[in-house]
Amino acid sequence: MRWTYLIKNIVGFNEKCSQKLNCFNLNPLKLAFLGDAVFELYIRERLIFKYDEKLGNLNKRKNELACCKGQSQILDMIFSSLTEDETKVYKKGCNVKIKNFSKKSSIIDYRRATGLECLLGYLYINGNIERIEQILEKIHEL
Repeated sequence: MRWTYLIKNIVGFNEKCSQKLNCFNLNPLKLAFLGDAVFELYIRERLIFKYDEKLGNLNKRKNELACCKGQSQILDMIFSSLTEDETKVYKKGCNVKIKNFSKKSSIIDYRRATGLECLLGYLYINGNIERIEQILEKIHEL
């Protein structure tokens, strides 16, 4: 998809990824913060090319996919295919101490969504764009 072109051409991205940073030492919430942006970009691009609708309708569709429940459903589809390292990163994201969370979702869905975003941030930092695409392609099955 086009989003990978954008990501791969960000200034300094290739240099950082070539170092294969040890993300296990990064704060899981920072990885989740980054993973949320990766997720949002993927969803938004997918929607604008798939649907010829007004922005309000596109935003509604985005909110259905980008909510905690939607991310939790994606996780159900991919969890068994995660590597050992990916599972560790996901669990770090799930187990992080959360002070505030959306009252529209359950704490379980919120933690799982945070874990997924943490995983996406980890994969992004390490330059594993192909793996991100494998995971996010599951959105088409929802």
